[in-house]
Amino acid sequence: LRMNEKLNEYEISAVNLLRSSSSGILSTLSKSFKGYPFGSYVTFITGMDRSIYIYASTLAQHTKNLFQDSRACITLSKEKKNDDKQNSQRLTLMGDLEPINQCEKESIQLRFHEFLPDSKKYSALHDFDFYKLSHSKIRWIGGFGEIAWLKIKDWKPLKPSWVKKEHGMINHMNQDHSNVIFSALRAQHKRKDKNAKMIALCIDGYFVKSRGKIFFISFDEICLNPKSYRDMLISQANQYRKFEK
Repeated sequence: LRMNEKLNEYEISAVNLLRSSSSGILSTLSKSFKGYPFGSYVTFITGMDRSIYIYASTLAQHTKNLFQDSRACITLSKEKKNDDKQNSQRLTLMGDLEPINQCEKESIQLRFHEFLPDSKKYSALHDFDFYKLSHSKIRWIGGFGEIAWLKIKDWKPLKPSWVKKEHGMINHMNQDHSNVIFSALRAQHKRKDKNAKMIALCIDGYFVKSRGKIFFISFDEICLNPKSYRDMLISQANQYRKFEK
């Protein structure tokens, strides 16, 4: 039981690192130098599930490597304030990085432009395309002694049933329940902004834009249908009521 509690704690921390990151080190298998890993810096977004999406040129070395072998790994890290760099949080996501389906392209492009506006200037270039990392192994290091392979179940591609209702849910929250967004942002990020807006939903939380910056509001549980999402928002509203003023 204690190990399960630890794994749940690690998973929440890992999700927070994933959702609050927009860049990392991508490792692919070199096409030119067989057997050697090739590391490169990439920017990315996450989807409604925990899949990672990158926007890459076919001319890039890592993309050429992927066409040869789709196996890849993205490593994220976050240093703790005033602490030893060796004690930083690290998340290693292994899987297959492949071009996305045509049906996903429009929604991913819109999401990319929302989170990484600079990506718009690459849209006119014909050699850029979107690639999706579908996870197969997740390694978490929270610091000294906080190390584990996380359960893969909730990291695999998932399609929540609220997908088609996302825009309606966001508009409803921004128009009628801005106090809930305000209190959650203040509780989790110590940031007061009555004009903060919900901009995107995820299975494990949602993103808020405040004064030009994006923040992730974390849930304690996965929400795959509209009812569970609504129940979680109500639960957080009650939990954070003291932060509304």
